[in-house]
Order: sequence, then C-alpha cells, then structure tokens
Amino acid sequence: MIQCKVIDGLMLRDMAIAGSALLDQNREAVDALNVFPVPDGDTGTNMSLTMQSAIREINSKEFLRADEAAQALSKGALKGARGNSGVITSQLLRGFSKHVKGQEKLTPVQFAEAMKAGAELAYKAVMKPKEGTILTVARVVAEDALKQAQKNPDDFIEMFEVIIRSGNAILARTPEMLPVLKQANVVDSGGSGLMHIYTGYAAVIEGKSVEEILAEAAKNDGKFVDDHDSITDLHHIYHTAYVLLPLENTEEGDIASLRRRLNRIGSYVHVEGDLERVSVHVHTNHPGTALEDGRELGELCEIQVENIQDSRRKKEEAAQPKTEAPQAVELTKDFGMVAVSLGEGFSRIFHDLAVDMVVEGGQTMNPSIDDILNAIRAVPAKNVFVFPNNGNVVLAAQQAAHMADNQQVFVIPTKNVAMGIAAAVAFQPDISAEENAKRMDEAAQHVKTGTITYAVRDSEYNGIHIKQGDIIGLHNGKIEYSSDNIHDVAMKMMEAVVEEDSELITVYYGQDTSETDAQALTDEIAAAYPECDVECHSGGQPLYYYLISVE
Repeated sequence: MIQCKVIDGLMLRDMAIAGSALLDQNREAVDALNVFPVPDGDTGTNMSLTMQSAIREINSKEFLRADEAAQALSKGALKGARGNSGVITSQLLRGFSKHVKGQEKLTPVQFAEAMKAGAELAYKAVMKPKEGTILTVARVVAEDALKQAQKNPDDFIEMFEVIIRSGNAILARTPEMLPVLKQANVVDSGGSGLMHIYTGYAAVIEGKSVEEILAEAAKNDGKFVDDHDSITDLHHIYHTAYVLLPLENTEEGDIASLRRRLNRIGSYVHVEGDLERVSVHVHTNHPGTALEDGRELGELCEIQVENIQDSRRKKEEAAQPKTEAPQAVELTKDFGMVAVSLGEGFSRIFHDLAVDMVVEGGQTMNPSIDDILNAIRAVPAKNVFVFPNNGNVVLAAQQAAHMADNQQVFVIPTKNVAMGIAAAVAFQPDISAEENAKRMDEAAQHVKTGTITYAVRDSEYNGIHIKQGDIIGLHNGKIEYSSDNIHDVAMKMMEAVVEEDSELITVYYGQDTSETDAQALTDEIAAAYPECDVECHSGGQPLYYYLISVE
C-alpha cells in the first residue's frame, strides 16, 4: 500500500465525495437510530443533505489547494445545513476550514489539528452540549488522530486506521453516556452518521474509488445497492436490469458465462441467484445485447432499462433553485416575523397572524440555514422574530440569525407549531423588540402540547412497551402513552396535559385525519373539560394525527 503523506484540494474533494456518498447510502439506517420510534427520525437525512450541499459547492470548480477546497466544503455545508446534526456537521467543516487557511497541502498533523479545531467550534455552536452525541465522537476522534499523527507525522493511512478504530469505539460507548440511548438500545445517530463520513475519507486515503467503497459497503450489508448518484465517471449510461427464469437445461456454467459476457460490455455487473431465478444487473451502452444474452438462457421478467445520464440531468435541473435568493430589501418597518411550518392549515394560521414569511419544513424536512436566512432577509423589518417550531430547527435558526447582517434577529426557541402560534399571538407593536421577545418566549413556554403518531419499530421507553404500528402519544415531546387506538391515546393524554388553570384547548388535526373524526374528538374533549374553551383547526401536518395544545 502506497504511503499517503499529504492531502491537496483534489484529494480532499474525493474524500468528501466518498464520505457523502457512503452517508447517503446509509441515511435510512442512521435515521432509524432515532431515540423515539417516531416516523420522522431524520438525523441521517439531514446530515446527508448538508453534505450534498457541501459537495455541490466543492464541485463548482477545481480547487487545487487544500485550504480552498476546505473553504468550499464549509461554505456549501453552512448554506445547506439542516437540523441539529446538519448544523453541527457544518461547524465541524467550518472549524476545519478556518484552521487550514493558508495551507496548500495538509500533513497528517495539520489535518488532525484541523479536525480538533472543528470539534471545538461545533461544541461552541451548541448552547448546552451533551456528551454521548456527535460532539463526543468528533472530539475523541480528533484527539486520538492528533496523538497518532504526532507519533508518526508522515502517514495518513495509519492515522485514519486510528480514526476509524477510535470512532467506532467511542460510538459504541455513547449509550453509557446518555441514558436515553441505552433505554432505546441505540447508539447516537449523529455520531453514526459522522463515522460513515470518516469511513469514506479513510477509504480514499487507502486508494479506493467511490464505486469500490459503496460496493464494499453493500457487500457487507449482504445486499446489492446500485447508487447511480455516486458514479463520478459515467462510461456506461444505460442501467439495465431483469430477472432471468432459466430454462430447464440451463447449468451453473451458463450463468457464469452470462456474467463474463456482461462484464465485456459493461460495468457494475451483478448476477446472483440459482437455477430457478437469477437477478441480473449491468450498466452498459448496449442494453439490447445485455437483454439478448439473458434471453438465450430463459424467460426475462421485471425488465428495467434507464438512461442514467438523462435521469441525473433531470435530477440536477430539479435541484436548481427556481428563483434567485431574495435580495436584501429596504427596511421599512420596525418588526417582522418568520415561522417554520409544515401543513397548509398551520401556514394559513401563521399568515392570518401577520407572520411575514412562512418557511415550509419542520417534522419531515427541516429547512436549511439558507432557507431561514433568505426568509429573514425578505422581511422588510429592522427587528425580526423567528419561530423554528421544531427542536431540530432551533440551531439552524440561530446560525441564520448570526448571518443576518443588517437586521436584529430574535430566535424564539419554539419546539412545535402550537408554541409558535402562541408566540405570534403575544406580539405587541407598541413595545420594544427585547420586551416582545421576552413576551413571546414566555407565551410559548406556557403552552403544553400533546402529539399523536405511530411507532415505526418495536421499542421500550420509560417502561412503556411499544410495538411497531402502535399509536403513541408524546406529552411535551416525550413518549408517555401507547395503544392500538388513536382516540384512547388522545383522551388519556388530555388527563396529563390539562391542569386546573387551563383555559384553552386547541385540537389541530393532520392530513391523515378526517374533519369528522377530529370534530368528534373535539366534542368529547369539550364535554370532558367544560371549564375550557375548545377549538378544532386543520393543521394539515403529515405523519402526526393530532397536535393538541393547552394554554
């Protein structure tokens, strides 16, 4: 194995591409590590989208210098950072970039020092950092990498062997640091996502291509994965796949011969099965030949032929922003509001409350820092109040607030749309921005909420045994109820949410709940709590049958 002594801009780009591709291939597995078995676990997706934004930036031109490549990665990640995990990933890259400024090529010591600087900046970005998270993994890996680099300052391969070994070891220990992880029997999802990125880095250092890395990962998973997006050099543009039902006289040697013939006309050849059913896959410029080769051995079914180049072109066109980012507007008023919302009903409510800009996103698709920043800049106000309305969006909103140059931005840490609505209602135009921010925060914190969704996996939380498909109720963000019936969970949850001084109960129903069912539940709640005013509104939120707020 050739020793790798320095990393330039081109190699750093390849490392990032490999890390991003490996993370994207495993994003669903990372999502599944969410502590709560809810259907919107999104750590892997957020980190993957953040890294994809970084890759778009570094691919915008050929960066030969390591510092310029690192700066491009940082810029792209910061623009596209989504969710807490994505924002932390962007800070890891930002700290790395700041540390390597002025460096054309990086030695192992410089690389490890930059990793350490990234970890330190990521810790500072989080108001109350917790051990047992992606922060811990990043810090421990950087510390161990630096020790190894100082011991052997000329060998990246040895250093990355330490990085992977150290990272996997500390990741396995995260449940010991966070009881909630141990209770859910999972490791930290953000730390897991980071290790996929570092594994991609290490593979490039070892001389492997992106294709080899993904193929090896798929083999380890025991399944074939055809990831078109990861292919950097597209020599064969037709994805061709089919199932072959062999003739009775077909032999194993015939199947092996088919595999050899396909290898002559294409790449990414996968021929797997027995003499009753064979799965065939190849990338080729001669799909007809690939089909005819199989047809000689039996019947073909489930035939797929796709032009990868055309599909990629359409996907890239779809990914391009439809409009230019809004330019800074003239600040013609004192106050403005921005709210993150998901669901037509909630968006309509925010507009009715005079919220200037509604950013689509929330539970299933967290908006990026850039999305929130553009919304802030589009509001013609000197003081802007931002309602993230999701605990996983607060950090992105805070980063966007730091980047708003000409406006004073107040992020009200609302964790759901009900809190955001209460905050918007509390606004008073005749008091100062600071007083408004305080009023809004107090109003939001006064709201108690219950949400109802379904479990995506078997789990146990707080002594509650949960089976996949169960209806679960979350009280102020924590699972407290589980049943096979939406109605029962809702009524049981009300007992905990409603208190003696409660005055208003609002039932917001989701896109999968009918208005008839929602009104029937609302009437039953009104009968059970006659001292409270009870309202029913369409929220239109996906995945969650109800969000019930009590004030």
